[in-house]
Amino acid sequence: MSASAVFILDVKGKPLISRNYKGDVAMSKIEHFMPLLVQREEEGALAPLLSHGQVHFLWIKHSNLYCIHPTWCPWRWVWGLSAMVAAQAKRGWAEDRSCTAHLCGLGWGAGAGRDEGGGKGQGGGSGSVFHLLLHKWHLFLNLAAPVVATTSKNANASLVYSFLYKTIEVFCEYFKELEEESIRDNFVIVYELLDELMDFGFPQTTDSKILQEYITQQSNKLETGKSRVPPTVTNAVSWRSEGIKYKKNEVFIDVIESVNLLVNANGSVLLSEIVGTIKLKVFLSGMPELRLGLNDRVLFELTGLSGSKNKSVELEDVKFHQCVRLSRFDNDRTISFIPPDGDFELMSYRLSTQVKPLIWIESVIEKFSHSRVEIMVKAKGQFKKQSVANGVEISVPVPSDADSPRFKTSVGSAKYVPERNVVIWSIKSFPGGKEYLMRAHFGLPSVEKEEVEGRPPIGVKFEIPYFTVSGIQVRYMKIIEKSGYQALPWVRYITQSGDYQLRTS
Repeated sequence: MSASAVFILDVKGKPLISRNYKGDVAMSKIEHFMPLLVQREEEGALAPLLSHGQVHFLWIKHSNLYCIHPTWCPWRWVWGLSAMVAAQAKRGWAEDRSCTAHLCGLGWGAGAGRDEGGGKGQGGGSGSVFHLLLHKWHLFLNLAAPVVATTSKNANASLVYSFLYKTIEVFCEYFKELEEESIRDNFVIVYELLDELMDFGFPQTTDSKILQEYITQQSNKLETGKSRVPPTVTNAVSWRSEGIKYKKNEVFIDVIESVNLLVNANGSVLLSEIVGTIKLKVFLSGMPELRLGLNDRVLFELTGLSGSKNKSVELEDVKFHQCVRLSRFDNDRTISFIPPDGDFELMSYRLSTQVKPLIWIESVIEKFSHSRVEIMVKAKGQFKKQSVANGVEISVPVPSDADSPRFKTSVGSAKYVPERNVVIWSIKSFPGGKEYLMRAHFGLPSVEKEEVEGRPPIGVKFEIPYFTVSGIQVRYMKIIEKSGYQALPWVRYITQSGDYQLRTS
């Protein structure tokens, strides 16, 4: 990635702050961004990449701001990408793997980041990574404000978007709420951050914890001779400071899995996916090296541990924090790293596997002479009896003209939410293997509506502690530090609902 400039615009497209890193793209080119954006919105072909001549704007929107990266690159690359993202915008940005494949074919994916001289570029995100970034951009689009970046080289698009989102994350760490007012009130700090985040078009220090050590919001209190850049910035380990000390050395590991599930009215599973993250909270002295062992199927095959006695999982789309030594993971699947201090996400993964619905829902809806409707919902826990789902919420859609609600539940409580046209059945504790019933009675207008309403699916929210649906396990956590202190690792497993929906007949 080699960026020429970064722009932050207000909701009307007026530049609030810009930083020209290389000077090879005219700063006046940003004037073409907002007309292009409005035109694409009117055409219904809005995309994360907009083109004007040979300048191309890679942008995201947050709150009431636009973050834009303008770029120049050869037509054979960008024409295909622009056409593809425009067509994809019309089809919808849902999980469409053809989008990913096309990006890889255009050279914006793995192994394709090459400069104009034909040499290999600086790394290169995988096509799947860019696919996730495009999907994330689509979610941001429903919020409100943009950041734009430009480059005169053949930049890796996935890295550009990664940098833009990281910039937004850093700003949010500093200002809590990132809006137009926070940019205007803190423009000096914003300029300082832009200078440290990127140097001559290449990302540098992007860890907010490290940046906060020497870029503070009390910048007006100048003390000569005391201001210095912390050694962490120039160290090989830029994400952790030296000299950290704790009386009690501990590591807390959270393995969190979200279940995405879509079941049709006949009971067939249409979509089944597990998205997992491993988060750490580190309270360790010095510069420790950590080694994390999982029941990774590839690792078991390499070490000869695969077999019926050793349950393993096959991880897909694995993404690591920058502290992990990727070369070692590629060689022997060892997750070795020097951790940042405090909270951070070590890795994320995905499993496209057939998941048995953990909470199964059956519903029966009966209408009586267009005057009332009765809804019966049965919920069954299809997970281990030893486990308990907490904070269960079952959202049952009801007709928009329903009134006079009455409920009867075998457990928990139900309430009608008219602004959403749903009944929310709340169950504080739901043991595995149990079945519960809820009955709802509603009155209906005497005049039947002619149009047929679509029936939204039933949504379920839950959290099951001490349980992972994939079966992933932390086999060991080794903590090595030159002083030889003893440290305690703690592990917690949580399975929760993601996009969990069951359609009704």
